[in-house]
Amino acid sequence: MTIQTLVWGENIHEQINRQVGQLYPDGMHCQIARLLTEDKDLSVSTATLREDQHGLSDERLETTDVLLWWGHQAHEQVSDEVVERIIHRVWQGMGLIVLHSGHFSKPFKRLMGTPCSLKWREAGEKERLWVVNPSHPIAKGLPQYFELESEEMYGEPFTIPDPLETVFISWFEGGEVFRSGLTYKRGAGHIFYFRPGHETYPTYYNPHVGQALRNAVHWAYNPSRVAAIADAPNVPADEAPEQLALRSEDNGAGTAAL
Repeated sequence: MTIQTLVWGENIHEQINRQVGQLYPDGMHCQIARLLTEDKDLSVSTATLREDQHGLSDERLETTDVLLWWGHQAHEQVSDEVVERIIHRVWQGMGLIVLHSGHFSKPFKRLMGTPCSLKWREAGEKERLWVVNPSHPIAKGLPQYFELESEEMYGEPFTIPDPLETVFISWFEGGEVFRSGLTYKRGAGHIFYFRPGHETYPTYYNPHVGQALRNAVHWAYNPSRVAAIADAPNVPADEAPEQLALRSEDNGAGTAAL
């Protein structure tokens, strides 16, 4: 089994912020991809905002099993056409892993249907991620908790729908807590939100973060696609599973859906 995995990143901070460029000289998307390639079952590629169609053509998404999304500065620059394409693929069964400030991305907000807002502070403080659901597949191989020495703080309330499962809860040095690893299902697609990953910190070099991401790809993978999930076909009376005696003048053609 090979899981076709696509890492999408804006690749903007790396070009305009010297600190980020030095930390991630090949781009954050490439470092995330390197973490994933440690798993021989994942075939990993990357795409960025400034590519044609943001690197997310119909053909590219059709062959993608799991999409990872990191966005921050350019949410509004993402084409609505591409967003609709992503949403449809998720409904059909493509997995989606949304990272850090991707909580404000167009695809995530559309799929959640809520503001997805939160509190934040950038002070380079310690983040301790507690594994609160140790039997969950995303937590496989992780310790009871792990720490990131410097991260951006996210704090509650996080205005999202109630998740199916909470895998991680973060505590920050300043005292706040945050639901930092959450699962959802939309249509046939599995969605995981994972909080860590501010661009000015070396989060994506942390081995526990890498383990969580690799686990999440396996969890989000759905080998079965439901191609017609968004269709709403009329079923004529003469094609019903049980024989019907027609009671109208439509002769089995049916009437428009209300």
